[in-house]
Amino acid sequence: MSSTVRVLVADDQRVVREGLAMLLGLLPGIDVVGAASDGEAVLTLAAELEPDLVLMDLRMPRCDGVEATRRLRETHPEIKVIVLTTYADDRSVVEALRAGARGFLTKDAGAEEIQQALAAVQRGEAAIDPAVQHHLVAAVAGGAEPPLEPALPDALTPREAEVLSLIAEGLSNAEIAGRLVVTEATVKSHINHLFTKTGVRDRAQAVTYAYRHGLAPGD
Repeated sequence: MSSTVRVLVADDQRVVREGLAMLLGLLPGIDVVGAASDGEAVLTLAAELEPDLVLMDLRMPRCDGVEATRRLRETHPEIKVIVLTTYADDRSVVEALRAGARGFLTKDAGAEEIQQALAAVQRGEAAIDPAVQHHLVAAVAGGAEPPLEPALPDALTPREAEVLSLIAEGLSNAEIAGRLVVTEATVKSHINHLFTKTGVRDRAQAVTYAYRHGLAPGD
């Protein structure tokens, strides 16, 4: 890279976050300016540190990587995002790119691949790991209907809408966590966010909201 790229690392796992920061700090042309443990911290640190690029995990508490990317595009469109995650399914890839990510890497990527992706995105190019490119092809070729979900009410994220649907199905927080393969704390975070966005006060109101907006099971 011809000039130094200021990078903010975002990952909810401390060992991963610190390891990435250390690894990137050893690479020429990269200056790691900070590390965030969730999407809310990304938005705060982005405003304070003004990085050129965020290396973003997808699954984080309080505010996940997709939502953080979407909000970052709205508030700081000059800051580019590369997703670095263990999740490489069709939905994750499409949601991240739709939110505004310019790159998508899996955590199997080596230091050289990450460095090349940073350089490409900084030049204004896209950087998609070959390991996930077939997901894009599958999403586009999935049929006549677009693979992306329609806009959700009250700025709900797809994951928040999914949690809402499971609440309407009658599942407890623990059961939702098991269904989504996440921690119960993450489920509680999603519920707090969707309650705030929709203005509901309890699960009964949430169920009513889900049915009214076609987000309940079977709707």
